[in-house]
Amino acid sequence: MKSLINGAFRNKAAMIVIVVMVLAMGILSYTKLPREFLPEADNPQVTVSVIGPGYDASSMDREVTGPLEQALTSIKGKTNIFSTSGDGFGQVNLNFDPNTNMKEAKLEVEKAVAAVQLPANVSPPYVVQFNTSMIPISFLTATFADGVTDAQKEKLEQQLLDELKSIDGVGTVQMSGKSQPNITVVPDLDKLTAKGVPLQALYGVLQGRDASASVGESTLDGQIVNLNVSATLSDVETLKELPVAQGVKLGDVATVTYDDSKESLFRMNGKDALDFVISKGANSNAVKVGSEVEKIVKKYNGDPKSQMNLIVYISTSEQVVHSVNSMIREVLIGALLATIVILIFMRNVRATLVTIVSIPLSLAMTLYLLDLSGITLNILTLGGVAVAVGRLVDDSIVVIENIFRRLQKEKFSVEVVIDATKEVSRAITSSTLATICVFLPISLLRGGLQAFLLPFALTMTYAMLSSLLVAVTVIPLMSAGMLKNSTIKEHMPSRRFTRFLEWNLRFKWIPIVVVIMLLFGSLGTYVAMPKGAIDSSSAENVSVTLEYKPDTPVAQVLDNGMKLEQYLMKRDDVEWVTMSNGNSADAAKYGAVSSPTLVSYMLKMKDGADAEKTMEDIKAQSSNYPGGEITPGTGTFLTGGSSTQIIVDITGDDLNAIGKTAEDVMAKIKPVKDVLKVESNQQEKKTVYTLKVDPATAKAGDIAQQLQGMLNAVPIGTVAIDNQSVPVMLQPVMKPDSENELNGLTVMTDAGPAPVSSIAQWVKEEKATSYYHKDGKSYVRVSASVEPSQLSKVGKEIDKQVKEVKAPEGVEINVGGASADQSADMMSLFSMLIVSIGIVYLIMVFTFKLIKAPLAIIFSIFFIPIGAVLGLIVTGISPDFTAIFGVVMLVGIVVTNAIVLIDRVRHNEVDKNMTIREALLEAAGIRMRPILMTATATVGAMLPLVFSSAESGSIVSQSLAVVVIGGLIVSTLLTLVIVPCIYELFYFRKSARQRKALATAIREAAAQ
Repeated sequence: MKSLINGAFRNKAAMIVIVVMVLAMGILSYTKLPREFLPEADNPQVTVSVIGPGYDASSMDREVTGPLEQALTSIKGKTNIFSTSGDGFGQVNLNFDPNTNMKEAKLEVEKAVAAVQLPANVSPPYVVQFNTSMIPISFLTATFADGVTDAQKEKLEQQLLDELKSIDGVGTVQMSGKSQPNITVVPDLDKLTAKGVPLQALYGVLQGRDASASVGESTLDGQIVNLNVSATLSDVETLKELPVAQGVKLGDVATVTYDDSKESLFRMNGKDALDFVISKGANSNAVKVGSEVEKIVKKYNGDPKSQMNLIVYISTSEQVVHSVNSMIREVLIGALLATIVILIFMRNVRATLVTIVSIPLSLAMTLYLLDLSGITLNILTLGGVAVAVGRLVDDSIVVIENIFRRLQKEKFSVEVVIDATKEVSRAITSSTLATICVFLPISLLRGGLQAFLLPFALTMTYAMLSSLLVAVTVIPLMSAGMLKNSTIKEHMPSRRFTRFLEWNLRFKWIPIVVVIMLLFGSLGTYVAMPKGAIDSSSAENVSVTLEYKPDTPVAQVLDNGMKLEQYLMKRDDVEWVTMSNGNSADAAKYGAVSSPTLVSYMLKMKDGADAEKTMEDIKAQSSNYPGGEITPGTGTFLTGGSSTQIIVDITGDDLNAIGKTAEDVMAKIKPVKDVLKVESNQQEKKTVYTLKVDPATAKAGDIAQQLQGMLNAVPIGTVAIDNQSVPVMLQPVMKPDSENELNGLTVMTDAGPAPVSSIAQWVKEEKATSYYHKDGKSYVRVSASVEPSQLSKVGKEIDKQVKEVKAPEGVEINVGGASADQSADMMSLFSMLIVSIGIVYLIMVFTFKLIKAPLAIIFSIFFIPIGAVLGLIVTGISPDFTAIFGVVMLVGIVVTNAIVLIDRVRHNEVDKNMTIREALLEAAGIRMRPILMTATATVGAMLPLVFSSAESGSIVSQSLAVVVIGGLIVSTLLTLVIVPCIYELFYFRKSARQRKALATAIREAAAQ
């Protein structure tokens, strides 16, 4: 470090060039750093989704989900498998160990499911593995002008889709609400009988009618020409005119209509719309992608001939910009407050200007290093910068204060400046290394938590190293220039503080015992405090669901869904409303499958609207929708609602036993205080009729095929309307309304036509509407939504209540969810804390080459809980896992003060031959000002974080800021008093001998 200081003074011109280059590179890096909401982190889960239109839950479970589960049992690294089978869909979720390579895991899953033979009319399995880079950038709706045909819509859809996909940096574009028109042919049995036309005649009505073929070539008028035959069906009216028998047209015996149906329903403010969800690719700039989407929107909306109107109803790129700007604002406010603190303490404008130079220089160097490391600018890296701002000036404060203090007593010279810098270089180097090294054990954290904290830790590390380099090179160099002709008034140590410290050293057991009592009191208080979750809810958007029983007709669901949509649109506090229903192939590719009897809404609240009142009003509408359940909730597009759910899984082989146990568990949980809602995935059953065929009488396969044709729509061809291929569907003739009509269905057997009741029996059963499996066993999941601030407290009470439930033999009960995740996160952070303390102690031993002196420094860490808990009590904020991370950060921050103090003590003892007591009193008096300055500057820089609202998903929360500020204030004050007491206690024999010898010398001198 000494050679670095001397080198800076020997190469002043080079240093000026380096400073300019660092600032330029920092600005350049800031402009080119990709900006996104969160750093890229894999979710250790792979989802396999399948759509099977027309298949009931039982069939999906038996023929689709079951075989997929079997194929996935041998996947390496998985911790468990969950599956869900419902009407028309099936889904398998594989959870993995956090340390699993998820890209390899996804490939292995894809190979496994590709080998599974699935039934006809079932979509291929869609495999998706989510990570944070897949967070959507823009949610875009497209509505069409009146009079636009389906063919034109299809062309415009594809045109817009291609433009969105061609944007540089776009990863995927998901589309729903796509038109899927068809022509329905509904036979009239009475007319068919009257005309003497068999139903089978309708199946071949399109055969050979629509064709285009080359029949050869011929020479006509001396010229070779091609001969073709062509016929095109292009409208419904022509279809009605097709003959089905002699003198009988299709329109005479059937109703032919054009049905403008959709793959899935999506509406925006009451109009049918297309929904596009645009996600960015890995390492792409979210803001640039969002900006390009906005350009496309402006192009279409600004064209008077455009037949589409586009609306970006949610833009996460705007939220990224807002997050970046708000964090930068807090950084600037923090820097301003730190500057004011320095000016108040130093009372010298030049010295203040020299000190604050470290902030822009350190930030510029940090941005350049982030760019080199391939780390994006997101709420975590910016949070690291916001937290680091106060520490950026710490090293510079210690250097400038020591230079300032020396110049108060000595004549100005470059040598004095260099010597003053060297004097504190060991202290600031070791303290900076201690701050950085608390992040080394980050590998002990769980996979997801580690991935999120790594960018934060690297940002802090780069910022600290940069500030150290600035402090030992640029600061002394600028001091030599700016303080040369400055008049510096001498600063004297506080005599009151020196007397107070001397009293504490004489009666050291009193302050030590008081601090120990405060420490145990604060730890006890912390244990008793309820631990909350990171609040990620937002009142900007309200999500609403309207759900009916699975046996409810879809047409009835949609009618009621549109009725609720009209109510939501009429509200004065709502800006826009989206409505969606059904499954699309595009959505299934990303694991989004849902029940066809579920209607979902998203509401954008107007500024100043009361979201809580809105939700209460919506919930009050439940009485207008008998049989349906309305569930409103606040949430961001990321979370969809609160993440504070405690789950209880009941597994076993006996469905009745696990169902009864689940009811017992729910009964135990509901009375628990601060439990907001308890629900389970135990669905109501629906009636299913199963035809039991006697194999000796008829072939079950033939019977099933005939009934499928009789009871389901059958494709009989296609018609080209406006250059769009539209399928023609022959609707079922039979629509039995009673059990008697079911028995009366006629089928062909080997002996000829016969009523189905003569060869088989319809058996009425009550079957589940959904099937759930966990690791191959049936399970019921009970979910309890709890008050976020009381998560840990409620989690313990639920755990206690569930243990009182006596499970039958073969049934297991497991408690998990947010409470268990929180406990695991906190335990891993505690492990990181213990290892961090060990690393800091090792650095101190290397620095001082002693065992006892570093121990005295380490004791300053035990003051942290006192201030942290006091801060939480005063502010009334519940601690979450970010509070524990704040304590981990404080380990590196608070030892800085103790290092600066003990370094001066050792200097006094070794170089000035002072006694331990004299060394402690002199060092505490001299170092009090820089210690208070650094602590106050850090607190000032953190204050904006206390009064700001944390971004969703950020670890830079109010809880973290309060813990850091409270812990730093108390530990700083106690460091100046208790650390000297501990230090002298470690050397009590030597100190006692020194004081005895000094007293003897004084008596002898007095006697003479």
